[in-house]
Amino acid sequence: MSTVLETPVRAVEPTHPPRSWAAVFALARFEARELRMTVSFLGIAALYIAWIVWQSTQSQGDYPVLQDVDRATQTMPMLVGLAVMLGVNRAVVRSHRHDTDRHFDALVVEPWRRTVAHALSIVPAVLFTAVCVLVQFTWAALKPGAAGHGSPAELAVGPLTVLLFGALGVLFARLVRSVFAAPVILVLLLFGMLFVAPSSGSNWTSWLVPVVTESGSSPFPSDLLGRPAGWHVLYLVGLVLLAALVAVLVSGGRTTVVKAAVAGSLALTLVGAVGQSGGTPAGSTPARERATNSPAKVQSCLKHGGSTYCAFPEWTGRTADWAEVVDRVQNLAGGSAGGERLTVRQRVDATYGLTSDTAISPATTPGQVTVGTAWGGNRVPEFAAAVASVLVAGNEKAGSEVCDARMVTIMWLALGGESDPMTALRNVRLDDSVSGSAIVLSPTESMSMSAEQTRIVVELLKKPRYSVVGKVKANWTELTSPKTPTARVAELLGVPAADKSAVGTEADGGSCDE
Repeated sequence: MSTVLETPVRAVEPTHPPRSWAAVFALARFEARELRMTVSFLGIAALYIAWIVWQSTQSQGDYPVLQDVDRATQTMPMLVGLAVMLGVNRAVVRSHRHDTDRHFDALVVEPWRRTVAHALSIVPAVLFTAVCVLVQFTWAALKPGAAGHGSPAELAVGPLTVLLFGALGVLFARLVRSVFAAPVILVLLLFGMLFVAPSSGSNWTSWLVPVVTESGSSPFPSDLLGRPAGWHVLYLVGLVLLAALVAVLVSGGRTTVVKAAVAGSLALTLVGAVGQSGGTPAGSTPARERATNSPAKVQSCLKHGGSTYCAFPEWTGRTADWAEVVDRVQNLAGGSAGGERLTVRQRVDATYGLTSDTAISPATTPGQVTVGTAWGGNRVPEFAAAVASVLVAGNEKAGSEVCDARMVTIMWLALGGESDPMTALRNVRLDDSVSGSAIVLSPTESMSMSAEQTRIVVELLKKPRYSVVGKVKANWTELTSPKTPTARVAELLGVPAADKSAVGTEADGGSCDE
């Protein structure tokens, strides 16, 4: 009989490999790749790139104002952020949807570390947005007609918005483990941004949303903006950190360091919110009033030919473009108007802030012409019309009140030197028409043009320029007299007389000269 001695086997505690952040970064790289390959992100990214190319190649963008361009970079990243938010939210709840959460218990990457990895997976999308923002701004800044200065804080808003939306997507997935939670919360966010938060940056509550663009009718000099862009960036950074750290906290990362970081990010958010709620800085209000009512005190003046051009410091490079238009108009004028020494002054109404749409009152100073802070596109024929009205009527106030036959002379002077005068006529009229009565736009108050005056101007613009210039110069005194009837102007310029019934109908409709 043999005895078998069995030595009891001692239970061995399982040994876990040391917790390494390498696994977190590996997971972050994988999730980042998956996020970039989602249909929503690829579609939005393609749309974003196409929009930048289209926006940057438009002719009206040949004279960008950089303090407006930096704000214009903030809108499209919101779409990228929404795509990232939905994508990362879906990635976080993927294991719950497929019922694989229990398998993660055997892995070395704890739930809170997986949350960190999902938060890090947003970074490539943020970098993509930052590159797009820089390309859009740099493209505008390199154009010869660019003016003004951009703000790094304004440029940072777009990438931070994407980062914020992504962090919120992670947080929502940890709070509500449903794939439908993010779309519902997304709808609520959009509703709040569009209908609850004020659209103007004048109210402190409007700065609680990620993007506050604030746009008005005319660009402002950069020192008159008065936007708390730096405080807003601090506010967004605080929100990003708060959302990401709270997501880590609810995932089990309840360490002292995480709790202290949550408290710090909350304090950072509150500091930014308080800082951006101060409204217009104290120094901006008197500066705006000075630029509006006494622009000569803050402008530099340059001479081109016989005229003087006064502009805000950021726009002095555009005076040559204004001089080219003035010379073109004066070359068509007769009498002393052809050599009159004009003063072209840049003016802006900054009294009521960036969102105001107040018309600039016409100047009463003889020989002074107003030019705005925007240029290119329709602004060129509008300025030419203002120059012509001063040459014909003596000053802007009198020119804006012209409704007699002198409008024919004004419009031909403004458009006769254009390479495409009919397109310029369409652009300078409020209704984009080339027939009938219409309102003619100007940097200050608009002018009125009757149907018969329009007909005569169209006939003149169809003629060779040299065939009209001589008649205008030879009959300048009569053409610029308020007593000259429209029929006489047509006769002097060689345009066939209008149908009597049409003229009679126009007169019955309230023509001021017949």
